[in-house]
Amino acid sequence: MKSAELLSIFKQGHLVIPLYFLQQYKKFNISLEEFVFLMYLYQLGDKSLFDPSKYQEELNIDLSKVMEYISKLTDKKLIEVDVVKNDKGLMEEVVLLDGFYRKLSLVMVEDNNEKSKEYQSNIFEVIEKEFGRTLSPIEYEIIKAWIDNDMSEELIREAIKEATFSGVSNLRYIDKILYEWGKLGIKTAKDVEKHRKKRAQRKEEEADSNIDLDIVDWDWFDDDE
Repeated sequence: MKSAELLSIFKQGHLVIPLYFLQQYKKFNISLEEFVFLMYLYQLGDKSLFDPSKYQEELNIDLSKVMEYISKLTDKKLIEVDVVKNDKGLMEEVVLLDGFYRKLSLVMVEDNNEKSKEYQSNIFEVIEKEFGRTLSPIEYEIIKAWIDNDMSEELIREAIKEATFSGVSNLRYIDKILYEWGKLGIKTAKDVEKHRKKRAQRKEEEADSNIDLDIVDWDWFDDDE
């Protein structure tokens, strides 16, 4: 399948490839042409009729190429051609994509693990840079506990800012901030900002309420002095 043929397939509207699949296709150990053909089958449904002539016509490629892609994808256990009984009780050949879905789930898990490792590495570096020193083993465990409890990087960064603003470079103090935020349902940077505004407003109201009432109630017009 040449680039001109691929372009023709896209223009005819036979194929819309999810961006995530396109970004990950190399992990399926298949060529770009095989991937495009697999995506074509994917759009036909989980269990579609096995119809090489239809594939040939809609993709505008040789029948020999169609059979080649089917053979390779079958060998790689991404698709399976099976004979099943339909609703009318008749036997028919269908293409099953169970293998593709199994492989996709593994790719997604691996991708998520890679991102999690990258995230962990970044947040450790951020805190070490803020403290100006290497973290102790106990501190690593505390940070790891945050990550295991699904605390976002942005929330941890906000807690670091809060501690720095208070002049405290102490992981226990940051841990206490995160704990208190958790009790208040604060999960994002936006939540933190709202909390800070409410806190500032409350302080202003408290300051106003502490004004000397004798001064406020003074009748300046009756002052004889």
